[in-house]
Order: sequence, then structure tokens, then C-alpha cells
Amino acid sequence: MNTTRRSIASLSVVGAAALLAASCAADTTADTAAGFDIGPLDLSDVCPATFVVQTDWNPQAEHGHVLELIDNEHYTIDAAQKSVSSPLFVNEEFTGITFEVRAGGPAVGYSSVQALMYQESDIDLGYVHSDAAISSSATTPAVGVMAQLDVNPQMVMWDPETYPDVETIEDLASALEESGGAWRYFGGAAYMEYLIAAGIVPDSIVDGGYDGTPASFVAENGLSAQQGFASAEPYIYENEVAEWGKPVSYALIDSAGWNIYGSALSVRADRLEEMSPCLEQMVPILQQAEVDFFDDPSSTIDLILELVDAYDTGWTYSQEIADYAVQTMISEGLVSNGDNGYIGDFDPDRVADFFATGMELFSSIAADVDPDLTPEDIYTNQFLDTSIGLSE
Repeated sequence: MNTTRRSIASLSVVGAAALLAASCAADTTADTAAGFDIGPLDLSDVCPATFVVQTDWNPQAEHGHVLELIDNEHYTIDAAQKSVSSPLFVNEEFTGITFEVRAGGPAVGYSSVQALMYQESDIDLGYVHSDAAISSSATTPAVGVMAQLDVNPQMVMWDPETYPDVETIEDLASALEESGGAWRYFGGAAYMEYLIAAGIVPDSIVDGGYDGTPASFVAENGLSAQQGFASAEPYIYENEVAEWGKPVSYALIDSAGWNIYGSALSVRADRLEEMSPCLEQMVPILQQAEVDFFDDPSSTIDLILELVDAYDTGWTYSQEIADYAVQTMISEGLVSNGDNGYIGDFDPDRVADFFATGMELFSSIAADVDPDLTPEDIYTNQFLDTSIGLSE
């Protein structure tokens, strides 16, 4: 099947002749590496023949910066393995390698990205939260090389009609304690361990049994609060959960001091030196891809919706949610140039501040923490191109 999307302006990916779909109508197959002359940027000597990025969930707008690099005309969808790949072109010139993006979450049995990176040696970069980079540093150490999000979109939401005076997480905790409502979240979340340990949220109001569905929130008519993502649930609950169908209010977990870099593109620590020549070339390409996605996300969103359909994991995702996510990531500053005019960097002071918080927490709860870990062990800005930033 030949699938056509918009040409990418600055990181155009030109495909090979499409082959016949092998097993289902949703699959698109292509000869991804043959028949192209390599242009002035030859990555074949410094990068793997197939450069693999492992994401942390089903395809969604938050993955737009990597999916922007997939060939806009001919590409391979592997519905069984939940991956998509294409030859990698920069400025319409073939770079000599293939670029592959893999889905996470249900596609990999909910395994952590770090665990997958150490189990599957062909994964070159993976999405790793900076708290996970600390908590698993003794067993699966990883180094962030690009912060695709300035602010982690994880949040807690509540019904503004039930709690009209709540504005902050501290307000919400007090209101729930008084009303008898619960804060539902996925059990084991590190941010909740922090909120409880810091005395921000009392242990008596938390419920780690959240199953990802709206049933309890709706059934209780807003008595309880619930975790979510600022780039998704506010739109979903108002527009796509018919039983609710009204606005929710929310506060970012970041606002309470758990200011991690979420889903940072990261390399295994023991591969950093080996991968450095490749990353010197690849990280600026990824920076530019993020800029291009937010300049015009339309065709990449088309691909995201196609992948959701093809992978068929039970995940639902609409054009409207994707559009809302893109708008929210920019308007809420979840994605930005920060204070220096370019995209993708880790602020050293912010990392150091969070590192102290994370080390104290994870050491106290017996996580797999390397006791000799330093803030500089979990990130590097060395591969970034400081001329690449979002359009103002």
C-alpha cells in the first residue's frame, strides 16, 4: 500500500518504491534503504544501519518529534511488532541509514523503556523520565541527550463544580481530606511517593488502584480526583466521555516540586561513548524534527492516527485529541525554548535541584540507586545545536 503524507520542509524523508502489504490493509511496506545515493551527510559510518527509538506509550502527539522523521510517502508499518520505519533523509538527501520508532506501554507488556534498552541491544535511544534515571541507576543507567519536553505533562484533575476554591495541589489535598474523596493514581508512581514523603498529600486520601478508565471518576460525580496528562484528559473528559461532558480543572505535578524532565531521549550509559559520533549528528536532526512538527503537525498526526489504527492495542486516539495536545504543549509551555532560544537542553541547576530531591526519596524507599551517582551522570547537553529553536 502506498501512503502519502505532506513533504517535510527541512527534514524531508523520501521513500523507496512501495511493496505489496504483507498481511493486513493497515500495513505499509517499503524498500527502506536500497536505491538511493547517499548525500553530503553520510551517517552510515557513525550510526547503526537502523537507528531505533523506543517510546514509552502508544503513538500520540507527544511522539511527533520522532515520527516527523518518518518518510512522508513510503514507509514500513510492522503491525505485529508495533513499529514504523523509513529511510532517513535530511534536506531531501539520503543519510545512508533507516530510522525506526517503536511503541511502548501495552505494545511491550508495559515494560519500562530502560529495561527494554538493556534487554534489546538494537535500541539506540529511549524515552526515560529523569526520576527513573535516578531510581534505576544501579541496574539500568541512562543518560538523557535531549529534553523533548520542558515540563512533564503529568497532572491531577478534579471537578471545578465540586471544588470551586481549589487551585493548587495543596488546596486539593486539603479539600479531599475534608470531603472524603480520594486521589486515584497508578500505584507505584514515584511522584506520589514524593508528595506523601514531603507532607503535601496525606497518605489517607490516596488510592493506587486507578485503572486508566473514567468509570470511578464519573460514578462519584467528581468527589474524587484522578491523575492524567494535561495534553489529553481535559479535552477527553469534556468532549469524548459522554457521561461526564464538562470541563475539569487540573494542576501539574511539576508545580509541587517534582519537576522532572519527562520522556527525555536517552542512551544507555554504557553506550554513550560508543554512540557519541552518531549522536553528534542525530541529536540536531531530532531537534529540527521537533521544530518542524510544531510548525506544521498535520501530516505527522495523520501518521499517528494510522499507527494507532494499525497497532490495534485497544488505545483510542482522535484527530481532535492530537490537535488539543499540540496546542496545549505550546500554550502551557510544556514544550518551549526555555530561556536560551533553543530547544532540547537540560537546565543544569534544575537537574541538580531535582537530583537532591530524587536521591533522598529513592534512597529511603530502597530503589535501585547507584550511591555514587551525580547529577551530571543522568544528562548531557553536549550534542545539542544551539541554533535550533521553536519559531517565535
